[in-house]
Amino acid sequence: MSLIYRVMYRIGFTPWDTGVVPRELSDLVEGDGGLLAGRALDVGCGTGTQSVYLAQHGWRVTAIDAVGRPLTRARARADAARVDVEWIKADITELGALGIEPGLTLAFDRGCFHGLNDRQRAAYAAGVTALAAPGAILLMMAFAPSRVPGAPAGVEDTELAARFDGWVLSATEPDSEGEPAGPMRNVPRHWYRLIRR
Repeated sequence: MSLIYRVMYRIGFTPWDTGVVPRELSDLVEGDGGLLAGRALDVGCGTGTQSVYLAQHGWRVTAIDAVGRPLTRARARADAARVDVEWIKADITELGALGIEPGLTLAFDRGCFHGLNDRQRAAYAAGVTALAAPGAILLMMAFAPSRVPGAPAGVEDTELAARFDGWVLSATEPDSEGEPAGPMRNVPRHWYRLIRR
């Protein structure tokens, strides 16, 4: 999948990169009963919008992406905001080899998991589970399964509930953002909240 993203960043077609923090994340951080700042992992962080937002709200953030171009922009975004984020260029399926300290209280994924194949999904789930503290939250946005050529395969809540052993799928809701540009505009998107047991 990273090859597709490298090409899309190179040609400048990145409809997922809105530069806007999704309401689902800001509600979790700043809403009634918002989370206490802790350690967060931004999975497939892209140009760092969410990572920088979390750092601005007191979180210690580790942000991972497999593509170098958006990480360069993410570092510049963090410098401009005068916040510290640990940026890692790596494959998300190799979390266990990255030396990240366990004890994360939040993992955030805005469109990474749904593009992985079966083997990669298993490695992702195992890696995030190993790093998450009890009670940690995984907040994930994913497309529903679709037949759009070259698009992410998508995911259903039943797969997430089965795939993330040791977690409880506590909430599912439609994405609050407008339709994205491009071929995925009519494919449903959902936010999933999972809690580590």
